[in-house]
Order: sequence, then C-alpha cells, then structure tokens
Amino acid sequence: MTQTLQQTPRVLAADTLTGDKVVNLQKEDLGKIEHLMIDLESGRVAYAVLSFGGFLGMGDKLFAIPWSSLAIDTVEHQFILNVNKELLKAAPGFDKDHWPNMADHSWGAKVYTYYGAKPYWN
Repeated sequence: MTQTLQQTPRVLAADTLTGDKVVNLQKEDLGKIEHLMIDLESGRVAYAVLSFGGFLGMGDKLFAIPWSSLAIDTVEHQFILNVNKELLKAAPGFDKDHWPNMADHSWGAKVYTYYGAKPYWN
C-alpha cells in the first residue's frame, strides 16, 4: 500500500532518505537516492539525485528528479517514480564527475518538463 506525504512524518532528516530504493509503479528497480539537493533561497528540496545503471556502483548514471515527481512508500521504505525504465534510460543525466548547474532555471525547467512536473520556482 502506497502512503502519501500526509500519512508520513512531515519532517525527516535527509540522511534517512539517501540510499533509499526507487521503483516505478510496475515495481521495477530504478536505482537509489544518492543526494537531496536543497534550494537554499527557498528552503525547498529541489531535486533528488537518483543513481541508475552500472554495476556495484561503478558506471552509474545520475539523474536529477524533481522532488514533486516522487511519492513515498513508507511501508516498503522506498520511493515511487511513475516512469518506465526506458523513459529513465533516455532521460537527461550526468555522471558523478560532471554535474550540471542545478541552480540554472533553464536547465531545471527542462528536467521538470521531462518528468511532467511544474517547476516550483514558477
């Protein structure tokens, strides 16, 4: 059973969420949360950085996922992202040594649009 944010604690430590598994609605493994990116100006979580692919942590591709695109499954202690694996594989991503400028709203708007989310800064 998937629970919504209204049924979960309203405030959690970020380190309790990093490392959490991410699945889609078909229960396919999409990776894990590596980082939560905080917009210091607004105080909001802007993105969750998801690692996907690779083997034993090597060669993972990273993806900035709009926070609003993730649902929390408190029973299974995981996140749910409503995308299929192929859409994620084709998503704009980056590697651990070449991060995009996540404060760039034009870059961010493309990411939010890709996942069908409305940018929180609009």
